Amino acid sequence: MKSFYNGFSKSPFFTVLALVLSSFLMLASAGNFLQDFDLTWGDHRAKIFNGGQLLSLSLDQVSGSGFKSKNEYLFGRIDMQLKLVAGNSAGTVTAYYLSSEGPTHDEIDFEFLGNTSGDPYILHTNIFTQGKGNREQQFYLWFDPTKNFHTYSVIWDSKQIVFLVDKTPIRVFANAEGKGVPFPKNQPMRIHSSLWNADDWATRGGLVKTDWSKAPFTAYYRNFNVQGSTTSKFSNGAWQSQQLDAYSRRRLRWVQKNFMIYNYCNDSKRFPQGIPAECR
Repeated sequence: MKSFYNGFSKSPFFTVLALVLSSFLMLASAGNFLQDFDLTWGDHRAKIFNGGQLLSLSLDQVSGSGFKSKNEYLFGRIDMQLKLVAGNSAGTVTAYYLSSEGPTHDEIDFEFLGNTSGDPYILHTNIFTQGKGNREQQFYLWFDPTKNFHTYSVIWDSKQIVFLVDKTPIRVFANAEGKGVPFPKNQPMRIHSSLWNADDWATRGGLVKTDWSKAPFTAYYRNFNVQGSTTSKFSNGAWQSQQLDAYSRRRLRWVQKNFMIYNYCNDSKRFPQGIPAECR
Protein backbone atom coordinates (compact mmCIF):
# COMPACT_ATOMS: atom_id res chain seq x y z
CA MET A 1 0.00 0.00 0.00
CA LYS A 2 2.98 2.27 0.28
CA SER A 3 2.80 3.95 -3.10
CA PHE A 4 -0.94 4.64 -2.90
CA TYR A 5 -0.93 6.24 0.53
CA ASN A 6 2.33 8.12 0.19
CA GLY A 7 0.82 10.05 -2.69
CA PHE A 8 -1.79 11.48 -0.35
CA SER A 9 0.56 12.03 2.57
CA LYS A 10 2.16 14.86 0.58
CA SER A 11 -1.11 16.74 0.35
CA PRO A 12 -1.22 19.99 2.36
CA PHE A 13 -4.53 18.80 3.75
CA PHE A 14 -3.04 15.63 5.19
CA THR A 15 -2.15 17.10 8.58
CA VAL A 16 -4.85 16.05 10.98
CA LEU A 17 -6.35 19.12 12.57
CA ALA A 18 -9.00 19.25 15.24
CA LEU A 19 -12.67 19.32 14.31
CA VAL A 20 -14.12 22.35 16.09
CA LEU A 21 -17.57 21.64 17.45
CA SER A 22 -19.68 23.24 20.14
CA SER A 23 -19.06 22.16 23.71
CA PHE A 24 -20.84 18.97 24.70
CA LEU A 25 -23.22 18.81 27.65
CA MET A 26 -21.55 15.75 29.14
CA LEU A 27 -17.95 14.90 29.82
CA ALA A 28 -16.55 11.98 27.89
CA SER A 29 -16.88 8.58 29.50
CA ALA A 30 -13.78 6.55 28.72
CA GLY A 31 -14.71 2.95 28.08
CA ASN A 32 -13.30 -0.37 29.18
CA PHE A 33 -13.92 -3.39 26.97
CA LEU A 34 -14.31 -5.75 29.93
CA GLN A 35 -16.92 -3.51 31.53
CA ASP A 36 -18.71 -2.16 28.47
CA PHE A 37 -18.78 -4.99 25.91
CA ASP A 38 -19.72 -8.65 25.52
CA LEU A 39 -17.85 -10.98 23.16
CA THR A 40 -20.80 -12.37 21.23
CA TRP A 41 -19.42 -14.97 18.81
CA GLY A 42 -16.27 -16.57 17.50
CA ASP A 43 -15.08 -18.28 20.71
CA HIS A 44 -11.34 -17.67 21.22
CA ARG A 45 -11.15 -15.52 18.08
CA ALA A 46 -12.40 -12.52 20.08
CA LYS A 47 -10.04 -11.45 22.88
CA ILE A 48 -9.70 -8.65 25.43
CA PHE A 49 -6.23 -7.64 26.66
CA ASN A 50 -4.48 -5.21 28.98
CA GLY A 51 -7.16 -5.01 31.62
CA GLY A 52 -9.86 -4.10 29.11
CA GLN A 53 -7.87 -1.49 27.17
CA LEU A 54 -7.36 -3.52 23.97
CA LEU A 55 -9.64 -5.87 22.02
CA SER A 56 -8.96 -8.01 18.96
CA LEU A 57 -11.19 -9.86 16.51
CA SER A 58 -9.91 -12.62 14.25
CA LEU A 59 -11.18 -14.52 11.23
CA ASP A 60 -10.06 -17.94 10.04
CA GLN A 61 -11.55 -20.47 7.65
CA VAL A 62 -13.83 -21.81 10.38
CA SER A 63 -15.34 -18.62 11.77
CA GLY A 64 -15.13 -14.89 12.27
CA SER A 65 -15.88 -13.11 15.54
CA GLY A 66 -17.72 -10.17 17.04
CA PHE A 67 -18.72 -8.12 20.05
CA LYS A 68 -21.45 -5.69 21.13
CA SER A 69 -21.93 -3.09 23.84
CA LYS A 70 -23.78 -3.90 27.03
CA ASN A 71 -25.44 -0.49 26.95
CA GLU A 72 -27.75 1.10 24.41
CA TYR A 73 -27.36 4.74 23.36
CA LEU A 74 -29.82 7.30 22.05
CA PHE A 75 -27.93 10.30 20.66
CA GLY A 76 -24.37 11.23 21.48
CA ARG A 77 -20.86 10.81 20.17
CA ILE A 78 -19.17 7.42 19.80
CA ASP A 79 -15.40 7.15 19.18
CA MET A 80 -13.42 3.99 18.55
CA GLN A 81 -9.84 3.50 17.41
CA LEU A 82 -9.26 0.62 14.97
CA LYS A 83 -6.22 -0.90 13.29
CA LEU A 84 -7.44 -2.96 10.36
CA VAL A 85 -6.33 -6.32 8.98
CA ALA A 86 -2.93 -5.86 7.32
CA GLY A 87 -1.56 -7.39 4.15
CA ASN A 88 -3.80 -9.23 1.73
CA SER A 89 -7.21 -8.70 3.34
CA ALA A 90 -9.30 -9.35 0.20
CA GLY A 91 -12.66 -10.91 1.02
CA THR A 92 -12.70 -9.75 4.65
CA VAL A 93 -15.05 -7.16 6.10
CA THR A 94 -14.50 -5.38 9.41
CA ALA A 95 -17.86 -3.93 10.44
CA TYR A 96 -18.24 -1.29 13.17
CA TYR A 97 -21.77 0.02 13.59
CA LEU A 98 -24.66 1.07 15.79
CA SER A 99 -27.92 -0.85 15.53
CA SER A 100 -31.25 -1.37 17.23
CA GLU A 101 -33.14 -4.65 16.89
CA GLY A 102 -36.14 -5.93 14.98
CA PRO A 103 -37.49 -5.74 11.42
CA THR A 104 -37.85 -1.94 11.60
CA HIS A 105 -34.41 -1.41 13.11
CA ASP A 106 -32.22 1.68 12.72
CA GLU A 107 -28.53 1.34 11.93
CA ILE A 108 -25.44 3.52 11.34
CA ASP A 109 -22.64 1.64 9.55
CA PHE A 110 -18.91 1.78 9.05
CA GLU A 111 -17.73 -1.23 7.02
CA PHE A 112 -14.12 -1.67 5.93
CA LEU A 113 -13.80 -3.79 2.80
CA GLY A 114 -10.45 -5.54 2.54
CA ASN A 115 -8.38 -5.68 -0.62
CA THR A 116 -5.33 -7.28 -2.15
CA SER A 117 -1.94 -6.06 -0.92
CA GLY A 118 -1.05 -2.71 -2.43
CA ASP A 119 -4.66 -1.64 -3.02
CA PRO A 120 -6.55 0.62 -0.63
CA TYR A 121 -9.32 -0.40 1.71
CA ILE A 122 -12.80 0.83 0.83
CA LEU A 123 -14.73 2.48 3.65
CA HIS A 124 -18.40 1.66 3.10
CA THR A 125 -21.01 3.69 5.01
CA ASN A 126 -24.75 3.18 5.20
CA ILE A 127 -27.76 4.32 7.22
CA PHE A 128 -30.90 2.29 7.92
CA THR A 129 -34.12 3.89 9.12
CA GLN A 130 -37.18 1.81 10.00
CA GLY A 131 -35.53 -1.24 8.45
CA LYS A 132 -34.67 0.43 5.14
CA GLY A 133 -31.08 1.04 4.05
CA ASN A 134 -29.77 1.55 0.50
CA ARG A 135 -28.03 4.79 1.46
CA GLU A 136 -24.46 3.80 0.69
CA GLN A 137 -21.51 6.13 0.32
CA GLN A 138 -18.01 4.72 -0.19
CA PHE A 139 -14.60 6.28 0.27
CA TYR A 140 -10.91 5.59 -0.02
CA LEU A 141 -8.88 6.74 2.98
CA TRP A 142 -5.99 9.20 2.77
CA PHE A 143 -3.76 6.96 4.91
CA ASP A 144 -3.00 3.28 5.35
CA PRO A 145 -5.49 2.11 8.04
CA THR A 146 -3.45 -1.03 8.78
CA LYS A 147 -0.23 0.69 9.94
CA ASN A 148 -1.55 2.51 12.99
CA PHE A 149 -4.72 3.07 14.98
CA HIS A 150 -7.14 5.67 13.63
CA THR A 151 -10.30 7.09 15.21
CA TYR A 152 -13.69 6.44 13.62
CA SER A 153 -16.57 8.41 15.11
CA VAL A 154 -20.30 8.96 14.87
CA ILE A 155 -22.02 12.09 16.14
CA TRP A 156 -25.76 11.46 16.32
CA ASP A 157 -28.48 13.85 17.42
CA SER A 158 -32.06 14.64 16.44
CA LYS A 159 -30.95 16.88 13.56
CA GLN A 160 -28.19 14.91 11.81
CA ILE A 161 -25.69 12.07 11.78
CA VAL A 162 -22.02 12.89 11.14
CA PHE A 163 -19.39 10.27 10.25
CA LEU A 164 -15.81 11.27 11.12
CA VAL A 165 -12.36 9.80 10.52
CA ASP A 166 -9.62 11.20 12.78
CA LYS A 167 -11.98 14.12 13.58
CA THR A 168 -12.46 14.91 9.89
CA PRO A 169 -16.11 14.71 8.81
CA ILE A 170 -16.65 12.53 5.75
CA ARG A 171 -20.44 12.29 5.60
CA VAL A 172 -23.47 14.13 6.99
CA PHE A 173 -26.98 12.65 6.92
CA ALA A 174 -29.48 15.35 7.83
CA ASN A 175 -32.93 14.81 9.30
CA ALA A 176 -35.31 14.99 6.29
CA GLU A 177 -38.54 14.07 8.04
CA GLY A 178 -40.08 17.15 6.44
CA LYS A 179 -39.67 15.34 3.10
CA GLY A 180 -41.25 12.15 4.42
CA VAL A 181 -37.95 10.38 5.17
CA PRO A 182 -37.79 8.56 8.54
CA PHE A 183 -34.87 9.54 10.77
CA PRO A 184 -33.35 7.38 13.54
CA LYS A 185 -34.35 9.22 16.68
CA ASN A 186 -36.53 6.90 18.76
CA GLN A 187 -34.71 3.57 18.96
CA PRO A 188 -31.67 3.24 21.24
CA MET A 189 -28.80 1.38 19.57
CA ARG A 190 -25.99 -0.85 20.73
CA ILE A 191 -22.47 -0.66 19.36
CA HIS A 192 -21.49 -3.74 17.38
CA SER A 193 -18.39 -4.92 15.56
CA SER A 194 -17.55 -8.07 13.63
CA LEU A 195 -14.84 -9.46 11.38
CA TRP A 196 -16.20 -11.88 8.80
CA ASN A 197 -15.71 -13.40 5.36
CA ALA A 198 -17.62 -11.75 2.52
CA ASP A 199 -15.67 -12.83 -0.52
CA ASP A 200 -18.93 -13.37 -2.41
CA TRP A 201 -19.27 -9.58 -2.78
CA ALA A 202 -16.78 -7.47 -0.83
CA THR A 203 -13.76 -7.32 -3.14
CA ARG A 204 -14.51 -6.28 -6.72
CA GLY A 205 -17.99 -7.72 -6.51
CA GLY A 206 -16.72 -11.10 -5.36
CA LEU A 207 -14.12 -11.56 -8.10
CA VAL A 208 -11.25 -11.74 -5.59
CA LYS A 209 -11.54 -14.52 -3.03
CA THR A 210 -10.11 -14.77 0.47
CA ASP A 211 -6.59 -16.18 0.60
CA TRP A 212 -6.91 -18.50 3.59
CA SER A 213 -3.17 -19.16 3.61
CA LYS A 214 -2.91 -15.66 5.18
CA ALA A 215 -5.30 -16.51 8.03
CA PRO A 216 -5.90 -15.72 10.77
CA PHE A 217 -6.88 -12.16 9.86
CA THR A 218 -6.93 -9.83 12.88
CA ALA A 219 -8.23 -6.33 13.60
CA TYR A 220 -7.54 -4.39 16.82
CA TYR A 221 -9.62 -1.93 18.86
CA ARG A 222 -8.76 0.55 21.61
CA ASN A 223 -9.77 3.87 23.20
CA PHE A 224 -13.53 3.44 23.08
CA ASN A 225 -15.18 6.67 24.19
CA VAL A 226 -18.83 7.67 24.47
CA GLN A 227 -20.64 10.91 25.20
CA GLY A 228 -24.37 10.38 25.43
CA SER A 229 -27.18 8.68 27.28
CA THR A 230 -30.30 6.60 26.93
CA THR A 231 -32.15 8.50 29.67
CA SER A 232 -35.33 10.41 28.88
CA LYS A 233 -33.78 13.82 29.33
CA PHE A 234 -31.43 13.15 26.44
CA SER A 235 -34.02 11.56 24.18
CA ASN A 236 -36.15 14.66 24.72
CA GLY A 237 -33.50 16.88 23.20
CA ALA A 238 -30.98 17.77 25.91
CA TRP A 239 -28.26 16.51 23.58
CA GLN A 240 -27.96 19.57 21.38
CA SER A 241 -27.30 19.52 17.65
CA GLN A 242 -23.58 19.86 16.97
CA GLN A 243 -23.12 21.99 13.85
CA LEU A 244 -19.94 21.86 11.79
CA ASP A 245 -17.93 25.06 11.65
CA ALA A 246 -16.58 26.57 8.43
CA TYR A 247 -13.26 24.70 8.61
CA SER A 248 -15.01 21.36 9.16
CA ARG A 249 -17.32 22.00 6.22
CA ARG A 250 -14.26 22.63 4.03
CA ARG A 251 -12.73 19.36 5.22
CA LEU A 252 -15.98 17.56 4.43
CA ARG A 253 -15.98 18.95 0.89
CA TRP A 254 -12.30 18.00 0.48
CA VAL A 255 -12.97 14.39 1.46
CA GLN A 256 -16.03 14.09 -0.74
CA LYS A 257 -14.26 15.64 -3.74
CA ASN A 258 -11.05 13.62 -3.50
CA PHE A 259 -11.91 10.32 -1.82
CA MET A 260 -15.59 9.52 -2.36
CA ILE A 261 -15.92 6.71 -4.92
CA TYR A 262 -19.67 6.02 -4.69
CA ASN A 263 -22.69 8.06 -3.66
CA TYR A 264 -26.16 6.58 -3.92
CA CYS A 265 -27.57 10.07 -4.46
CA ASN A 266 -25.79 10.22 -7.83
CA ASP A 267 -26.80 6.73 -9.01
CA SER A 268 -29.59 7.53 -11.47
CA LYS A 269 -29.51 4.00 -12.93
CA ARG A 270 -30.30 2.59 -9.53
CA PHE A 271 -33.19 5.00 -8.97
CA PRO A 272 -34.86 5.42 -12.39
CA GLN A 273 -37.97 6.92 -10.77
CA GLY A 274 -35.89 9.72 -9.25
CA ILE A 275 -33.27 10.05 -6.56
CA PRO A 276 -34.35 9.52 -2.93
CA ALA A 277 -36.06 12.46 -1.26
CA GLU A 278 -33.23 13.12 1.22
CA CYS A 279 -30.81 13.61 -1.69
CA ARG A 280 -32.86 16.53 -2.93
